[in-house]
Amino acid sequence: MLSPLRNRFAAVGRRLGLRPYLTREPMMLGLLFVVAVVCFLAVSGLSRIYHAQQKSLGNRWSARGVTDLQQQRFEPAVNEFRTALLYSRDDYDYQFNLAEALIGLRRTDQAYAYLVNLWDRQPENGLVNLELARIAAQKGRTDQALRYYHNAIYATWPDGEEMGRRDARLELIEYLLRINAKTQAQSELIALAANLGDEFEQHLKVGNLFIQAHAYEDALAQYRLSLKLDRNNPAALAGAGLAAFKLGRYPLALRYLQGAVIADLHDTQSAELLKTTELVLRMDPFQRMISVAKRDRIVIDAFATAGERLKSCSAANVGTSPTTSQPGLSESWAKMKPHITEFGLRRDPDLVERAMELVFRIERETSVTCGVPPEKDAVLLLIAKLHEGS
Repeated sequence: MLSPLRNRFAAVGRRLGLRPYLTREPMMLGLLFVVAVVCFLAVSGLSRIYHAQQKSLGNRWSARGVTDLQQQRFEPAVNEFRTALLYSRDDYDYQFNLAEALIGLRRTDQAYAYLVNLWDRQPENGLVNLELARIAAQKGRTDQALRYYHNAIYATWPDGEEMGRRDARLELIEYLLRINAKTQAQSELIALAANLGDEFEQHLKVGNLFIQAHAYEDALAQYRLSLKLDRNNPAALAGAGLAAFKLGRYPLALRYLQGAVIADLHDTQSAELLKTTELVLRMDPFQRMISVAKRDRIVIDAFATAGERLKSCSAANVGTSPTTSQPGLSESWAKMKPHITEFGLRRDPDLVERAMELVFRIERETSVTCGVPPEKDAVLLLIAKLHEGS
């Protein structure tokens, strides 16, 4: 059916003189196809060369910016990263580095705009979340800062920068301590302490942070771990002594503080704590392993000290309305005084506890109305706190 039709068209073509064109057409189409392919390849090659040149120029400007950023030359760094972005507008690293340079120039609003855009693209990026947390903290946006800090802690970090996760938690803890959120800081510190390795500096730092958070038991544990790695380190000994002192564990505090003072003769804080610790151990009548005679002498001395404090406090408040039960305390002290002798205490052993209860009441009351107590009275307050409820 098709063959006769094809023959008829061929006959028409011969009559009209189209035979040369019909035989040349496939050749022309092939030639045009080859030309089109060559042009496409040429354009593609030129496009690749152009983009390669753009990328090379962007990398060159970015490298200059990184160098200036590392050397804290923020103004030229900003210009260099902006130039780099002219060649690669969407480059993530260029935008992040530009944001860091702007932060260096304290242009936090501009930096924030770049960082939020980057966060939208990669909300799991640890570095971006950390910078956003810092900006929010600086502006006093606590809820936002906490959210970004937690994002940074649990975010994705580049290879070789896993330490950034721990550093982010440390920054969060320091921020919580600055805003006096000690309970939250303690929780974060416990999580951090659970993942520390055998690094002296890290245990020492975390111990210091536990002290700031008033978590003295945890602080003592960290100092002890650091002392296993460097047993004569002055800072660790001083920290352990302070933590033990705050816990009221005075014999332990004595040992650590003695070591701290020997290791660093210029550590005046540890020297003062050591002096107070020695006084507590010397003035506490309820400590173990002391003779009855020594205990009675301690009680007599404490009773006299409390009486002097009561007298000086009453004199200082002459002409003012009494805010405490000082008249009643003075009467109780005067009534008990004749019995506070070695003979009286031996004859009535229960008098030791009654006398010290009165001493502690006097010291507590006068500390409220008469301000900072003298050294021995301050020590009696520490002893009162040590035995309260016992």
